[in-house]
Parts: sequence; C-alpha cells; structure tokens
Amino acid sequence: MNFWENNRITVTGGAGFLGSFLIEKLKERGCKNLFIPLIEDYNLVQMEDVQKMYRDGNPDIVIHLAAAVGGIGANQANPGRYFYDNLMMGVQLIEQARLNNIKKFVALGTICAYPKFTPVPFKEEDLWSGYPEETNAPYGLAKKMLLVQSQAYRQQYGFNSIYLLPVNLYGPRDNFDLNTSHVIPALIRKCVEAVNDGKNEIVVWGTGEASREFFYVEDAAEGILLAAEKYNKSDPVNLGAGFEIKIKELVNLISELTGFNGKIVWDKTKPDGQPRRMLDVSRAQKEFGFKAKTSFKDGLKSTIAWYREKTFK
Repeated sequence: MNFWENNRITVTGGAGFLGSFLIEKLKERGCKNLFIPLIEDYNLVQMEDVQKMYRDGNPDIVIHLAAAVGGIGANQANPGRYFYDNLMMGVQLIEQARLNNIKKFVALGTICAYPKFTPVPFKEEDLWSGYPEETNAPYGLAKKMLLVQSQAYRQQYGFNSIYLLPVNLYGPRDNFDLNTSHVIPALIRKCVEAVNDGKNEIVVWGTGEASREFFYVEDAAEGILLAAEKYNKSDPVNLGAGFEIKIKELVNLISELTGFNGKIVWDKTKPDGQPRRMLDVSRAQKEFGFKAKTSFKDGLKSTIAWYREKTFK
C-alpha cells in the first residue's frame, strides 16, 4: 500500500470507462496524490498540452489509458484519426516521461495489435508474426509502436516502462452509443430497447462465427494496478480472462439475460473482424500474480442492470 501512498500518480483517460474503475481502486489503496488530465483541458495529441500535463501533475508514475477507440464500424470510419491520435498521444507521453525522469510509465496496448491469424490462445511472442486484422489495423499498429518505444527506451536510456495488452473490455459505465460502441454494449442496448419497445427482432453484424474473449472492467483495473506495482520488464503482458465465446453464443446469452425472445437477423454484409480471439494469460499470473475473478455471466448481469438503471430511471 505504501507504493500508492508515496507516489504521485497521473492517469490519462482517468475520467473514462476503464479509468473510472482504476481511480476508485487507487483511492482504496490509499493514493493521495492523484492527477486526472481531462480532455477539455489537455489535448494529449498536442505536444504543448502533454508538457503542460507533466508540469501540472508532476507525476512519479503515469498510467496511460487514454485512447481514440471504438468498435469495427468506428474503426472503419476513422482509420486515419485512430492511427494519428493514438500514435501521437503515446509517443509524446513516453518521450516527455523520459525527459521528466518519471519513475515508471504504464502503457496500455490493445488486442488489435495481434496478427489477424494468431494461433489461439494468443501468446505474447506471437505479436510480430503477421499483420493485424484490416478493419482495426491502423489503431492496433499505432498502439503497438508504444511497445517498440518502451523497449527501445529501456535499452538506451534505462527508462522503466511496461506494456500491457488487455483483451475486449466490458462492464458498467461502458459506451452504449451504437455508432461507436463495442459488441457487448451494442447487443445489450439492442436487446433491452427491443424488449422495452415490443420489437420482435434485432439486427446483428456479421455471421456470428467469430469468437471473442471478454474481460470485466473491474478485473482489468486490478490487473493494471498489480502490474504497475510489481512488474518492471520490457516484455509485453496479456491481460484477460482466458476464455473464448462465439458471437452467436454471446447473442443468445445476452438475449436470455435481457429477456429478449425475438428473432436475430444476421447482417452478413458487415464484417466479422478478427476470426478468433483468446489470450494466453499465464505470464500475468506468473509475473505479478494476476488472475481474473469475475464470471462472464455475473459480469453481463451487472452490465445489463447498470444500463437498465441508467436508461430507465
């Protein structure tokens, strides 16, 4: 606990979905010096704002969660912006961290950095064995460059930065905007609205044959803080729950949990994205003792309950 009490922590993206849970956990751990740069005050794509953030927060440790991010549709609509914004944020934050003699930088990568046809379960050493899935490659490659920078800076400057690869997150406070949301919040919204409006069908993208691994947001926050406290190596580390579910099965499960009994219409003109996703999560357990605790069904129930309360209160 002294680790968090005795260090000044800056969390980019601290007001976001994952960030809100991470901040709560930091406060529970006794963190007294916590700085959250808000997007209205700091555009971290701009070098001057990055420099201002370091002056204002004066951190010992930076946890970089901020990202321009969305589901398949948002990635297809914004490949240039997602590449540029994510690359410039990360590269400038790490460079200024080095120049400001920060004790430690925690960079969050993305599952989208993995090659399209990575053997399942994804092992960290497979990260460079091919090109990412096309619909989110610009985003995935921009975030992947932070690993290159992190390793290069440790080699040349002795700079302590770590790189974590979380799989698809979900949970309460997620983004439920159908234009930019990921698959779980989109499905929950469609099912809940269909039940509420008495509709007898919903439309879902793709074929349903792709698989995904989903990681409850509170577990993700715990894994990041354990790594920040205990892990000090250049090797990237997967963070996930270590299970796989087909989108078709996911739709059936969310339908059941929301009480939607209507028809599922598959829009096969829309992409499936990466064919399969599941992580090998053994390195995180070995290096800093992290293992996800929340069962998938329990996590979905909490997310659905939160969305219903927020939407219909």
